[in-house]
Amino acid sequence: MTKQLKIDFISDVSCPWCVVGLGGLEAALDSLADVAEAEIRFQPFELDPDAPAEGANKVETLMRKYGSTRQQVAANREAIRQRAAEVGFTMAQDDDSRVHNTFDAHRLLHWAGLEGRQAALKHGLFEAYFTHGRDISDPAVLADVASAAGLDGQAAAEVLSSGRYAHAVREAEGAWRQAGISSVPAVVINDRYLISGGQPPAYFEQALRKIADEM
Repeated sequence: MTKQLKIDFISDVSCPWCVVGLGGLEAALDSLADVAEAEIRFQPFELDPDAPAEGANKVETLMRKYGSTRQQVAANREAIRQRAAEVGFTMAQDDDSRVHNTFDAHRLLHWAGLEGRQAALKHGLFEAYFTHGRDISDPAVLADVASAAGLDGQAAAEVLSSGRYAHAVREAEGAWRQAGISSVPAVVINDRYLISGGQPPAYFEQALRKIADEM
């Protein structure tokens, strides 16, 4: 009998390891289709909630935040690019890439969840930012990505201009912090099991199979 898993994927739109982790998780679920199935619920987390409206250079931000050298940032970016490629995702960031405030993107994802298109929007936002270098804090960009994900672009623009779902996002962020989530990606299964980091498909498959066997 196929088991139904509850999966919460806590992440930020600007988190490259979240792209890797999501790719690994989805590949594992595809491999386990006869064992378990799940609808992934995307939960908000902001890596840089104080990111300025105009954005900032990503390399300089990472050097300042982690005390890294420019060479270390470049090496880490290449490692992530390779890991992302293994799950079929194209990372195209460079020294000129920028970080943006992602709060409005999380508001839009909350709305997309209510509309049944959350996964499509999440993938669209990852691609917009990491592959095409678009400004995911720009309401016009967000509405365009929402439209491409099968959502009503005008309705998306209205959500963004209205400030709707801000309280719900803040509340969810606070709840996950209270639950002990301090880094992403964090994958919570059945409100009980935690898998942290951008794990490969085989890791997720082994863990999910074990969880399903215990149900």
